[in-house]
Amino acid sequence: MKRLALYAGALLIFLWSASPFIWQFSTSFQLDRALTSGTPTLWPDPWTFEHYRNVFVEKQLHRYVLNSLFVALATTFLCLAIGSLAAFALSRLRVRGRFGILLTILSVSMFPQITLVGPLYIVASALGLLDTFTALVLIYIALVLPLVTWVLYGYLETLPREIDEAARMDGVGPLRLYWSIILPMTLPSLVTTGLLAFITAWNEFLFALAFTSNIDTQTIPIGIANFTNLYYVPWGDIAAASAVVTAPLILLVLFFQRHIIEGLTQGGIKE
Repeated sequence: MKRLALYAGALLIFLWSASPFIWQFSTSFQLDRALTSGTPTLWPDPWTFEHYRNVFVEKQLHRYVLNSLFVALATTFLCLAIGSLAAFALSRLRVRGRFGILLTILSVSMFPQITLVGPLYIVASALGLLDTFTALVLIYIALVLPLVTWVLYGYLETLPREIDEAARMDGVGPLRLYWSIILPMTLPSLVTTGLLAFITAWNEFLFALAFTSNIDTQTIPIGIANFTNLYYVPWGDIAAASAVVTAPLILLVLFFQRHIIEGLTQGGIKE
């Protein structure tokens, strides 16, 4: 009975979480007249791929996807590189005031994004960074880096200190200790934080809206928002675009789910 209750609860949670995505995928294959009918249906009748053709041929969704892919990958790589070094220094080296530094990093990430748009826009305009990938990547790094540093720091705290002592006895310096020993051991946490960084940069809307104004630099959320006009909302096209950009994230999470669970759980257990 306990196992049955557990599976029933898991099924309910799955249906509750997946139902919006299922409905969105269904909407992307339905005709416009079916979407505006009085009684919507979950099963498309008839099926149509018109909305997918519209988003790729007429609205050039692939250009927004490539822009988002570049920005998200650059943000993820730089956040992991900088965050892993910061977490290693704060966790494994003798750094004075480490807890004050960690609290400062955490407090910086608590500012509402809407309060930062104006000042950052003025700075980006003065530096000539408007409508560039550089501005988006730098801002996204500032948004995601505190989370990456905190998660990696918590994971590194679970690793035994005897590893460091044995390495130092063999003449291993801090950089080699980080690169050859600590970094390979943090793979589950790197996967977890990397996915969080990628998803944050992939889905971000506010700063992308403020700092970009043409298709050459705009990301997916802005591209989908541009589908609408004053008198018409193409729900089918929006659903098709949402399905296209959501599917890769779902596949990434499913593929790396073991590393994600391991990275999130081991960070809460200290040796």
